[in-house]
Amino acid sequence: MQFARLFERVQEFAKSGVHKLRMVGLSTIHGVTLVIDLQDVTKTYRGGVQALRGVSLRVQSGEIFGLLGPNGAGKSTLVKIIMTVVRPTTLTGTVLGRPACTQEVLSQVGYLPEHHRFPQYLTGRQVIDFFGALAKVQRTERKARTEELLEMVGMRDWGNRRVTTYSKGMQQRIGIAAALINDPRLVVLDEPTDGVDPVGRREIRDMLLRIRAEGRTVLVNSHLLSEVEMLADRVAIINQGRTLAQGTIEELTHDSHRYEIDAINGPASIQTAVGEVTGMPSAAEPGLRTYVIPTRDPAVVQPAIDALRAAGITLTRVERARETLEDLFVRSVVDERGRAMPGAARGPGTPTAPPIVAPPRTPSTSTSSTSTPSTSTPSTEARP
Repeated sequence: MQFARLFERVQEFAKSGVHKLRMVGLSTIHGVTLVIDLQDVTKTYRGGVQALRGVSLRVQSGEIFGLLGPNGAGKSTLVKIIMTVVRPTTLTGTVLGRPACTQEVLSQVGYLPEHHRFPQYLTGRQVIDFFGALAKVQRTERKARTEELLEMVGMRDWGNRRVTTYSKGMQQRIGIAAALINDPRLVVLDEPTDGVDPVGRREIRDMLLRIRAEGRTVLVNSHLLSEVEMLADRVAIINQGRTLAQGTIEELTHDSHRYEIDAINGPASIQTAVGEVTGMPSAAEPGLRTYVIPTRDPAVVQPAIDALRAAGITLTRVERARETLEDLFVRSVVDERGRAMPGAARGPGTPTAPPIVAPPRTPSTSTSSTSTPSTSTPSTEARP
């Protein structure tokens, strides 16, 4: 079982005094502190299959970070490398300020795998306590924290029932609670809302927001783009083992910001501060035209609105718009013919999409990089 294999390798959890000091330090960490700072992560499996080909990832403290990519992009391999389950071929960087791929940081990390398997004979309360014991949490602290977590995830009334009686959403709640039992600074969740109904997804979203409010950092690996768009402070899109885009959604969609104006019986084109804009006729509603003005400045749009109104044109919609996360994702992972590009490949030469680079951050929010230890470990393991 993946949980057991992981936590059996966790070193002795910090004693109560040290633990309290660590949490005080966490509350004073600024947003520019990097919890995960990885560069040039590569992983080549037997047979020359390149799962990762130079991925870079920077996750700031106290944020929810979304890790996105199509099937076979290398997301799960990257998560397993962070959790020391899989050894990288090469890697440079740190996790929680310590050299990456070292087990000494695992006592400060909580992990919920995508395909977790809880012992079927245990109750929800016993599952949380069990993983707390694997993480070397002291019994008295474990008991109190188990009750707190059951309350937090809304499972106190179900805590004494076996996990076999739980729905998918209830099992995910217990899994999140188990990932928090060691009071981690970094929480890694692999597909936490997969297979959960809409109500359950909303409840899990609320839980993740509460976890972030406690000062923890959350790394979410998910295919549900709408969920990530509602939750994540920043995202990274990886495909074919490379990082294609990384930053806030606002940053990554900067060039797509626009205003859209719908007008009934409007002219073929209108003059704006950014040039002449042609109205696109609506196929569904005769007489309706849509004018798209490429700007994020509302002052640029006002003269066009005034001119249309002065001409007696009825406006039905004025809306500021941008690419959605789904638009950005699709643009990143398809080729020029609109086809999804393959994932892991054997050897070099596989075509890749050009990276999407976020605009430079302002000095107040920029992250400075310091030299980090490098770990290069040859791997001979078979691909899972």
